[in-house]
Amino acid sequence: MSANVARIAARMAKLDASGIRKVFDLAAKMTDPINLSIGQPDFDVPAPVKAQAIAAIQSGFNKYTVTQGAAGLREAIAAACADEFGWTDGRPYLVTSGVSGALVLAYLVLVEPGDEVILLDPYFVMYEHLANLCGGKTVPVDTYPDFSPDPARIEAAITDRTRMLVVNSPCNPSGRVYGDDVLAAIADVAARHDLLVISDEIYNLFCYDQPFASLASHCDNTLLMRSFSKSYAMTGWRLGWCTGPAAIIEKMTMLQQYSFVCAPSVAQAAGVAAMQCDMSAQRDAYRHKRDMVYDALAEPFGLIKPGGAFYAFVPAPEGETGTEFVERAIAANVLIIPGNVFSRRDTHFRISYATSDEKLARGLDILAGLAR
Repeated sequence: MSANVARIAARMAKLDASGIRKVFDLAAKMTDPINLSIGQPDFDVPAPVKAQAIAAIQSGFNKYTVTQGAAGLREAIAAACADEFGWTDGRPYLVTSGVSGALVLAYLVLVEPGDEVILLDPYFVMYEHLANLCGGKTVPVDTYPDFSPDPARIEAAITDRTRMLVVNSPCNPSGRVYGDDVLAAIADVAARHDLLVISDEIYNLFCYDQPFASLASHCDNTLLMRSFSKSYAMTGWRLGWCTGPAAIIEKMTMLQQYSFVCAPSVAQAAGVAAMQCDMSAQRDAYRHKRDMVYDALAEPFGLIKPGGAFYAFVPAPEGETGTEFVERAIAANVLIIPGNVFSRRDTHFRISYATSDEKLARGLDILAGLAR
């Protein structure tokens, strides 16, 4: 193979998977590990959703849809937003290949070399790598120790190169849920600086101690992103949606035409059925798992109680980095993720409690034992 054929674009050097790769290299040596690392539901797709997908396949709904998404699904999303937000302004909706697909489109449309993207640290790993891929710069705003964002810190991070702020509530990796008052204060900052905000609300159905609140209720200049992946266990179906300023959605739709083309047609048909499903039983089950995690890890680790999603971001024992503790946990056959994958700090580790109660209990016993 010639050197020219093998040459990799320089932009790929800006992506770094080393943190996660190191964990899974260690995990490859494990036998039947207690896996508390995977960020996907352990329940199955609801039966009505499966039935609708099968019906769609059998009826021949297997071809491309229009790029912006099938009309039936976009109408269902618009109706849901009218109920939640009171929106009846005919705003555009774009059906995407998950929130990940929406994020890729948004970053490519919005971020140019040298632009700054403000992230609330800790943050979902994709936010930083997409900025790097676009030649942008991430500006982390520290939210430790309780993972509640300080609007004054966000405002202090804004410069003339700031392009947007990314907000994720309920948050991966911390499980923090932002209250309506905090979101209103962030919206005030955004309004003063004419700042675009991406609101990643992929875990909106998983709030345990307070009602879910959306930044889009307070800030018109918001790209709202939601997904069917976590809410309905449709992670492999690759289905999400986005709405926001019409000019941005128009360009994202154009870019989707030349990249993803459209979200999977069968998943779109099933998405309409998913939106009619009651997921309260699954939410209650995860509240119970969250309580198991907190009861087991609050005292030995000083864990702050997470309020949503299905993650806990746990401080490593005193005198030990997150990476060092993860290595000990993996040696004890428990797979978790070091916090520096999601943060500029290496002081915590992330666990996912999206697993069986029995397996979770065994893993928590081991982790608590390692702390003591």
